[in-house]
Amino acid sequence: MAKVHMRIATTNREQVQVPWLWQLGRNFDIKVNILRANITEDSGWAFVELEGPAEEIQRATAWLHTTGLHVEPVERSVSE
Repeated sequence: MAKVHMRIATTNREQVQVPWLWQLGRNFDIKVNILRANITEDSGWAFVELEGPAEEIQRATAWLHTTGLHVEPVERSVSE
């Protein structure tokens, strides 16, 4: 199993209304753990841990990049 820590931030007000963290857990075979977050009406960010098969984390990260969110991987680890 792989784990990735990343910071995800909105780039506009409309993105705050979209349940993108819910979609991550629902649409991909990964566990999403919200470690810290700050969400307001105008902007937001979340520091999350994604855990699961490396291929699924890569698919989820690729999807995040298509949403227009600012995605910044912070740390990666792979364990068996």
